[in-house]
Amino acid sequence: MSKRDRQSSSEKSKPPVKSKGLLGVGLDNTDGHKRITTGEKFVLVGGSAETHDRMAETTIKTLEELKRRDKHLETIEPRELAEIIHKSTPR
Repeated sequence: MSKRDRQSSSEKSKPPVKSKGLLGVGLDNTDGHKRITTGEKFVLVGGSAETHDRMAETTIKTLEELKRRDKHLETIEPRELAEIIHKSTPR
């Protein structure tokens, strides 16, 4: 059995990864402010004021879209969640 065969069989036995919350981390802070925003299912830390605001807007829009679709973080597939986050990110 090759290494690839062993990996694919072990991956099949693992339960799918489910999200219990969203974590946003901003790394571009240079002004010394400590920005932390928390909610029932998310935590946002760090970043410049602009980055932190973008993370907050993305998170709010993502959670609103989940609600519209009648989906929950605990049950949504990671690929669908990534799609929603991408569409919710301000341009």
